[in-house]
Amino acid sequence: MRAAPSCRCPAPWPWLLGILLASGTAGAGPKGPLPPPRDGMNVLFIVADDLRPALGCYGDSLVKSPNIDQLASRSVVFQNAYAQQAVCAPSRVSFLTGRRPDTTRLYDFHSYWRVHAGNYSTIPQYFKENGYTTMSVGKVFHPGISSNHSDDYPYSWSLPPFHPSAEKYENSKTCKGKDGELHANLVCPVDVAEVPLGTLPDIQSTEEARRLLNIMKIKKRKFFLAVGYHKPHIPLRYPQEFLKLYPLENITLAPDPRVPEELPAVAYNPWMDIRQREDVQALNVSFPYGPIPEDFQRQIRQSYFAAVSYLDTQVGLLLNALDDVGLSNNTIVMFTADHGWSLGEHGEWAKYSNFDVATRVPLMFYVPGKTSSFARPGERIFPYLDPFTHISDSVAAGKTKKMVELVSLFSTLAELAGLWVPPVCPEPSFHVALCTQGPSIVQYFNSTEEEDDYDNDYDTEDDHEEPIAFSQYPRPADIPEWDSDKPELKDIKIMGYSMRTVDYRYTLWVGFNPSNFSANLQDVHAGELYMVGSDPSEDHNIYNSTLHGNLVKKFLRFLRC
Repeated sequence: MRAAPSCRCPAPWPWLLGILLASGTAGAGPKGPLPPPRDGMNVLFIVADDLRPALGCYGDSLVKSPNIDQLASRSVVFQNAYAQQAVCAPSRVSFLTGRRPDTTRLYDFHSYWRVHAGNYSTIPQYFKENGYTTMSVGKVFHPGISSNHSDDYPYSWSLPPFHPSAEKYENSKTCKGKDGELHANLVCPVDVAEVPLGTLPDIQSTEEARRLLNIMKIKKRKFFLAVGYHKPHIPLRYPQEFLKLYPLENITLAPDPRVPEELPAVAYNPWMDIRQREDVQALNVSFPYGPIPEDFQRQIRQSYFAAVSYLDTQVGLLLNALDDVGLSNNTIVMFTADHGWSLGEHGEWAKYSNFDVATRVPLMFYVPGKTSSFARPGERIFPYLDPFTHISDSVAAGKTKKMVELVSLFSTLAELAGLWVPPVCPEPSFHVALCTQGPSIVQYFNSTEEEDDYDNDYDTEDDHEEPIAFSQYPRPADIPEWDSDKPELKDIKIMGYSMRTVDYRYTLWVGFNPSNFSANLQDVHAGELYMVGSDPSEDHNIYNSTLHGNLVKKFLRFLRC
């Protein structure tokens, strides 16, 4: 299939001008509450890259994220949302098609699902077919083969997707080192005025998204706008002033920085992409377990948090634009990430595992008139909040601990927009273009934390009502190797299937045949069982010291359905 060209037109936007224009006072607010259009609301679909729930609205007292916290205060917030695979392309294709990785058959970066698995519809394609103008800004699909070198245009998008021109410098030598030279580092605070083009990709994406919102307002078009931010994906490259928010003396190590004794070797990710950065290479860290020196661990964590606050400002500028154009009253806003990121927990960095720190993501939905009241005349729903001066006091409008999955985004957004909800996929569903493997989670919008506080005996038979989240990760071998983090399909020998409930995480690492995409459930290489009530960090694997026959039955029921 021939790839459609992507739009990579420059959209320069001076960093300081962007902040000043969206200070929260720019432009007058809407003159009065705008009722939603009769045929459905607009959708603003925001996805961050490698963002774990390190946010104030998720209880992180260190991270300054006032704009995302403000969004949470007007949204329903899912405390336990999980990606289906903790790596970019497989996760994004999974949630954008509403299919699990075993159905998209994408575990790496090297195939296009429409050719390799089935001609599955996507969320934006479905909205496009229902009369929406669909637009992509930044990193929504993972670029490259996995989206046909076109971000799935023209199937998914009404317009050619926009990619910021500054993207091409993300991995270049733009990080000033102690030697005064430029390096391709992991830790990379920059003076924005000195980097190529005088801007950064996420700044450009915000500008383009704001421009598109203005056009949609003028043309009075119903839209689905997806905005994908690059941060806090590595390199941790962000405006250097954000370091001031996180003095190094306030940065601690991960609470569990050592590799657990009971951790099966197959479960460990050796963080190869981190090792390839010049500043990490200079540390001469041993393979596969390290560790990274403690002082540099603190620097990584500091820069990750700084990158999150930088991301927060971009989200704030974008949401503020909804107020500027008077669309806050008739636009659904969804915010999430493709997966999490380990910050030294279990002696690991990056993603590439089945642990909570790699699979758990923020997920929130703002639905005007449902999760928050409509704006009154002159009222701004999303005034821009400066993380350097604002003291966050926002509390999420509604929190639920229900276990949910990103594979449910398709059906959930369809229901919220008043569209026909695609049916549940049959098994197998390779021949079915429109169906989803994740049910709508709108039913949980009115659930409270108190209602969610229930206990489940993990070894009981009567568990048909228990919400479960499933994730998986491939490995090339039983021990860490150079390609353990990102094995190509042909090299996958083992698949780790992980089942997460409110009480436990249960993982089986089983034999996998990449030639026919089949898992041998009788060929168990290793197992993990963590009782997260008493072991929330998943440090004590009790798989080999506990009877868990009914967990195996439940696990097999899911994999064989």
